[in-house]
Amino acid sequence: MIVKSIQSPSKYIQGSGVLLKLESYIESLGKSFLVVADPFVVDQAKEKIGKSFQSSEKEVSFEKFNGECTKSEIDRLIEIVKAKKAEAVVAIGGGKTLDTVKAIGYYTSLPVVIIPTLASCDAPCTALTVIYTEKGEFSEYLFLPHNPDMVIVDTDIIVKAPVKFLAAGMGDAFATYYEARACYKANAKNLVGTKITKAAMALAELCHETLLADGVKAKLSNEKGVLTKALENIIEANIYLSGVGAESSGLAAAHAISNGLTVLTELHRVSHGEKVAFGTLVQLVLEDAPIEEIKQAIEFMVNIGLPVSLEDMGVNVINKEAIMKVAESSCAEGDTMHNMPFDVDVESVYGAIIVANEIGKQFK
Repeated sequence: MIVKSIQSPSKYIQGSGVLLKLESYIESLGKSFLVVADPFVVDQAKEKIGKSFQSSEKEVSFEKFNGECTKSEIDRLIEIVKAKKAEAVVAIGGGKTLDTVKAIGYYTSLPVVIIPTLASCDAPCTALTVIYTEKGEFSEYLFLPHNPDMVIVDTDIIVKAPVKFLAAGMGDAFATYYEARACYKANAKNLVGTKITKAAMALAELCHETLLADGVKAKLSNEKGVLTKALENIIEANIYLSGVGAESSGLAAAHAISNGLTVLTELHRVSHGEKVAFGTLVQLVLEDAPIEEIKQAIEFMVNIGLPVSLEDMGVNVINKEAIMKVAESSCAEGDTMHNMPFDVDVESVYGAIIVANEIGKQFK
């Protein structure tokens, strides 16, 4: 029997100033909350969330995130949750903060509220945590039984973030359609272990169309610090359309390449979305996609400010042994490379990385 599914957060809220209404959105989840926040937003979070709860008897505690989603950081915060007797956990920050809190919710069986401060990836909506080693290398995927209870996106916060984060989010989101297409052709399973619905494919396609239509306008809006319809649309595409679309339609080569690239120490400073963007080019080469489609992808990435070559990301010397290690890691058992609709081996991935790099340099 064929089983298909699509899943998403129980509630998604996006708009200007919604963080000031946080208490009214989450009051039904418990009487005490632990808010885990990125260090650079702790003060802002305390101010805005404090205003929201100023007339409430509910308890709100804050804890700084240590910067990496590792097993040790998850365990550290679980002990604080227990000590504070929190009845729900709230994450405010970037993707790694959000992933960490999703894992905490899973291990403690508590409701999870996600408040992204960046539109830099699709992590907010997914039932997935990406765990890294203490050295910042990809370790494993932790698949969660359900999505966050609530995702709240205050666009007043996101518009103030540096544009590089929005661009990275578009890099992550840009892979959604291509990976969904590959998984659909392969009749592969999505990230929740079922087959792909037409609804999930529609979300992936809408994500792609939105990026091409509004990406450049949104980037300019972000640079000028103003909210426009285009920016609102891209925030939704980066966070919701990509998150739900990717989870319910699956990942393939682009994300596997991104994971593989983490073995290069010089790329540890490069964002997830930037690595996924280059991974998309590699996937297109693996597929032997029409050159017109590859050109369109490169043009979009260049206009957004995304890397289209290894050099763009800081790899100044192309070392065969190092790139072969990237290819080997990308093909690791259990990663998503095997969702491609044809057999893929380490040598073919190595070749695709080299050719994608050259195409990116030439067409840029």
